[in-house]
Amino acid sequence: MTSEITLFVNPTAGRGRGAHAAQPAARALRDAGFSVRTVLGADAEDALRRAREAVAAGTGALVAVGGDGMVSLALRAVAGTPTPLGVVAVGTGNDFARSLRLPVRDPAAAGRLAADLLKGGGGRDIDLGRVGDRWFGTVLASGFDSRVNDRGNRMRLPVGRFKYDLAMIAELASFRPVPYRLTLDDRTERQVEATLVAVGNGTSYGGGMRICAGARMDDGLFDVTVVGDCSRTTLIKVFPQVYRGTHLDHPEVTVHRVRTLTLDAPGVTGYADGEPLGPLPLTATCVPGALRVLAPADAPAH
Repeated sequence: MTSEITLFVNPTAGRGRGAHAAQPAARALRDAGFSVRTVLGADAEDALRRAREAVAAGTGALVAVGGDGMVSLALRAVAGTPTPLGVVAVGTGNDFARSLRLPVRDPAAAGRLAADLLKGGGGRDIDLGRVGDRWFGTVLASGFDSRVNDRGNRMRLPVGRFKYDLAMIAELASFRPVPYRLTLDDRTERQVEATLVAVGNGTSYGGGMRICAGARMDDGLFDVTVVGDCSRTTLIKVFPQVYRGTHLDHPEVTVHRVRTLTLDAPGVTGYADGEPLGPLPLTATCVPGALRVLAPADAPAH
């Protein structure tokens, strides 16, 4: 393994935390004896091209500095390769890092952990989800939650997470359950009226909302959370439970464990790791051991 490590940096993550976080992370890696090269890129596609070039050239690791969007981009460079992925989580949600119990908003600690694991030949293999040529590490969202994303992304003001709170209130006022057709493992077809369907490789989205609280990242299966035909009142009452994962006990919530799933519903966009995938129908496949990640082997995979 080469001693050169590539930092894959989003300078705008966390309202500018990405650029600042790169420095202590790089310092920790250099102090451990690694040489560090930084990849920025003029835009997402340029950054991805540069990251893929670094992986093809044999970099010792690709370390994503930013939030879940940056991790999502990094997966497109390292998934299915032996190059390990490190994460310096300084975004808004950081759900990928949370699922693996990695340091959050502590770039020096994240850099030290990555260096220790690289020196010890450590890390672990985890599953990833795949939709077409796109990979995801945490959750594929569809339904109410993806419509909140749609509306929030169209809003210019306010900035930050508050606009998604306003988008949620607006969606609650107009939302109706959606008729879904689900095909589980290419054989079982179910038609349900659902508020949302979330496909979890990891446990959470939205900065700690544990929508797929029982998901494991090393079992070769998705946890698919189906929230049924809920009234607005029920949805408002159940919503706080999502942060604890106790919503899974609600009678309107069903969980399926599958390797593949096709989601189909009219007028719904799928989002994975917070990034838009496109309109349904979409087919997601769990790919076992698709990623080597710099996370402790003894940390829970959920």
